Amino acid sequence: MKFLLYLTIFLASTLPSQELKIKADLFNGDEKSGISVFEGKVNVIKERDELNASKVTVYTDSAHQPTKFIAEGQASFSVYTKEGSLYKGQAEKVIYFPSTKEYHFFQNVHLKQIDDKKEIIGDEVILKSIEGKAYAKGAKEEPVIMIFNIPEDKK
Repeated sequence: MKFLLYLTIFLASTLPSQELKIKADLFNGDEKSGISVFEGKVNVIKERDELNASKVTVYTDSAHQPTKFIAEGQASFSVYTKEGSLYKGQAEKVIYFPSTKEYHFFQNVHLKQIDDKKEIIGDEVILKSIEGKAYAKGAKEEPVIMIFNIPEDKK
C-alpha cells in the first residue's frame, strides 16, 4: 500500500500543473526495477488525453519519472496535438514516450483525425503530437489506407 501511495505521488508530479490518473482492477509494482503493471479495465488520463486497455505497463527512471507506457489489449485512445487537433482510435498495442509526446500504435490501427476528418488504417502508425506529424506502415499483405474528406466546390 505504501508503494501505491508513492507511485501515485510521483506519477501525479510528473509535471507541476498536469495530473496523471491511472485506474485499474489490478496493480503490481516494483520500485527497484521501475516497472508498474496495471491490469483489467485500465484507464489512463492526462489532461485531455485518454488511453484505455486491458494492460498498461509504466516504466520509470531512477528519479521515478515515467519514461514509457505500453498499453496492450484492445487499446482505445484520444490524443490532442500541441496545435489542438484531436485524434481518436484503437490499436492492439500502444507505446507512449512522455518526454517526446510520441505515440506508436501497432496491429490493426485505426486512427481518425477528428477536426480534419482524416483517417489512417494500418499496422504501424507513429503520431508525434508536438510536431503534429504522423507516419504509417501497412501490414505484410495490406497497404496503408488514408481516407480524406474533400468538400465539393459548388461553383
